[in-house]
Amino acid sequence: MDKGKAGKAEHLEEKLRNFRKICHKHGMKITPQRVAIYKELLSSKKHPSASTIHRRIENYYPNISLGTVNSTLLVFAKIGLARVVESSGDPKRFDPNLEPHHHFRCIKCGKIIDFQSSAYDGITVPVEIDQRFIVLGKKVHLEGLCDKCKMKVKT
Repeated sequence: MDKGKAGKAEHLEEKLRNFRKICHKHGMKITPQRVAIYKELLSSKKHPSASTIHRRIENYYPNISLGTVNSTLLVFAKIGLARVVESSGDPKRFDPNLEPHHHFRCIKCGKIIDFQSSAYDGITVPVEIDQRFIVLGKKVHLEGLCDKCKMKVKT
């Protein structure tokens, strides 16, 4: 096994150890279906919906319903294993990347892209919000046309 594959395998094992630890902490049983949902979420290069994950695992778990996948992903978000990506569109999309980052969503094709920005990280909370509420985090969500959709509009 080359170093790239070995590194990815180690990273996956570390994520799965953390998954088990967090599930135990929250009193969740670790079922093969939950592990499959989590692994599929981790392996996705995009921000999958419950429907996307359901399609990918239903061959292995034919009795698992879309509702079960969706509720499991929502629980994962609640206990800190994933995030729900905020957007104006349905369905909900999920993100396993828990590191600070922001999102750009294409309004044409629905593609969601992660990006880093120290400028956005440093946004100051308005005084009127800061005085009335406890702000626990800041995320910037941009919407527009991705590179591919932008090219289609130009032609």
